[in-house]
Amino acid sequence: MEFNAYLDGLPIYEPGKDIDAVAREYGVKDVIKLASNENALGTSAKVIEAIKQNAHLAHLYPDDNMSELKEKIAQKHKIKTTNIIIGAGSDQIIEFLSHAKLNSKNAYLQCGISFAMYGIYAKHCSAKAYKTTSKTHDLQELKELYKKHKDEIKVVYLCIPNNPLGDCLDKDEVYDFIKFCDKDCVVALDCAYNDFAAFKDSKKKIDAKDLLDNFDNVLFLATFSKLYGLGGLRIGYGIANKELIQSLYKIRAPFNVSNLSLKAAVAALDDEDFVKRTLNTNFNEMKRYEKFAKEFEISYINSYTNFITYIFEKKNTNDLCEKLLKKGIIIRNLQSYGMNAVRITIGKSEDNDRFFDEFSKIYVL
Repeated sequence: MEFNAYLDGLPIYEPGKDIDAVAREYGVKDVIKLASNENALGTSAKVIEAIKQNAHLAHLYPDDNMSELKEKIAQKHKIKTTNIIIGAGSDQIIEFLSHAKLNSKNAYLQCGISFAMYGIYAKHCSAKAYKTTSKTHDLQELKELYKKHKDEIKVVYLCIPNNPLGDCLDKDEVYDFIKFCDKDCVVALDCAYNDFAAFKDSKKKIDAKDLLDNFDNVLFLATFSKLYGLGGLRIGYGIANKELIQSLYKIRAPFNVSNLSLKAAVAALDDEDFVKRTLNTNFNEMKRYEKFAKEFEISYINSYTNFITYIFEKKNTNDLCEKLLKKGIIIRNLQSYGMNAVRITIGKSEDNDRFFDEFSKIYVL
């Protein structure tokens, strides 16, 4: 059987290992998952209540205009609803953008290591990829690559802060780069973790309204999966000028987000206390991971997210991750990115205690 040529060599996105699968494979009863950057606190009680109250809508198609949620997002960012598109996760909007701007005659640009779906969706469109040799965001190298290939490059991805590594550019650096790009090139700012970054350092905060007021070629991407704890409901959004949003809508399938996801997202935006608790808990626990790394002389990337990246010189991460799985602890191995490193989601205090205890035993062997 023949398939489209672009599928040749196209990687399948590999999510973090599933808790039940690890329990079955390794015979471990109590498994903790510190691999997929899910919210350690779960989700807001208001979200749980909204799902219960709206469960009777499960048999109905959702409001395809998504008016209620758009109004909430518009209020949050002080923008118009016509500047918003909602997707089944922000990665679906990345897919829309790829089909709207990329083809076999052009290319996209990103830093050396970033979110895998940029490249996967670009390959769906047979587009070329340009990546920096630097793993993190080296703006000078990005500018040099863009200048060299600007006739081809129609999309640039800046992940602010970067997944899976955790590094983060300042807002001023981001704006400087946007101004450097041609008007026909869409600069997509993946801000899935930007609330975390802004909490830690105000210089990292990306404001969607400010982008709209100053640039016509920027797409701001956000998600409810991380800070709001709705990863299992798959919902995110994009903000851009009306022309770009309308173009993305031409690619969107009808009813692409479920009733319950929409109701949950509305409720999530109403619970600021949960958001504050998430951010405070995350960075208090992050300090423990930094302290642990220093005690064991492990290199790490200063993180502006809800995860931390440990980098190893002598220990092999395949071996480390396998030994942790046998103990019922799932973390993310970054060998597939060409790094002898692991990404660890900042968990609840008791889960982090367990990680430190088991990892320290494994590491010294």
